[in-house]
Amino acid sequence: MSETPTDVKDITIIGGGPVGLFGAFYAGVRECSTRIIDSLPELGGQLTALYPEKYIYDMPGFPKIRAKDLVARMVDQGLWKNPQVCLNEQAQELHFDEASGLYALKTSKGVRWSRTVILCAGIGSLQPTRLDRPGVEELVDKGVYYVVRNPEQWAGKRVVIVGGGDSAVDWALHLAPIAKKLTLVHRRDVFRAHEGNVRELMKQPIEILLWWVVEEAHGTDHLEAVTIRNTKTGELRTLEADALIIQIGFKSDPGPIRSWGLELHGGQVVVDRHMETNRKGVFAAGDIAWYDGKLKLIAVGVGEVAIAVNYAKVHIDPNSKVFPGHSSDMGLR
Repeated sequence: MSETPTDVKDITIIGGGPVGLFGAFYAGVRECSTRIIDSLPELGGQLTALYPEKYIYDMPGFPKIRAKDLVARMVDQGLWKNPQVCLNEQAQELHFDEASGLYALKTSKGVRWSRTVILCAGIGSLQPTRLDRPGVEELVDKGVYYVVRNPEQWAGKRVVIVGGGDSAVDWALHLAPIAKKLTLVHRRDVFRAHEGNVRELMKQPIEILLWWVVEEAHGTDHLEAVTIRNTKTGELRTLEADALIIQIGFKSDPGPIRSWGLELHGGQVVVDRHMETNRKGVFAAGDIAWYDGKLKLIAVGVGEVAIAVNYAKVHIDPNSKVFPGHSSDMGLR
């Protein structure tokens, strides 16, 4: 890079979801100057963008907590030491500048300089898997939805949910108490959702239609009905509906990270026991990181990013300790 380094940070965290936010907090614990970069307009990652109203069950201290409430608490914690926050900014290229010994991160808004980089970008950019059936795309945001932002708008309405994974089952449980009628359409007889939620689903006043798929969405200015087909018998049924919520998965793409010279395992970045990648000073934590035995849980991710921050600190200052001591002994304020 020919540019002169400016506004250099000790740690640049790519991704402003829960793992990135905890990383920013822990970087503050280690007295590192920190920057968070995220392509979204708000902090919170998938929790904010995809399911702010859903409950999260795998964070210590909370039997259950709404995603948006967890984000609010983690933002408050993560911004404790006032890291630089760069939103609506996409990381594009990563170069190591031999002259300065710094990383130059080219983004959609310029060049960001940093001594180390921690990738906390989740599973990359997410796009919902589209349902290619007549009438569906024409009625998106007119009764057909891939993301639910305000579930209360379906109080007293007729709702059809398509899918059999965690998101479909979670939304069915969430909307069942307020919808006039709720129908869950699933192409199989086995759910991919958490076992406890599936058991709870079966207790609810929900019409569950197994071995059915959506054939067509009907309506002009808004959704009026959905035609479904039984994959075993070929039978067609038409359901009157005010909302069709499609939860059949998301496609992820690590995007520009593919060109950064990092070792990949599928769409994830391979890390060692220090959460360091094959490029020295570049770490990864959360869903984007891969190692043998990896579990994609938020609780796991926040532990990984604490490891990454501590080893980033040693990379920056080899005389520092990897383990700084317990926070309860550090007099943090």
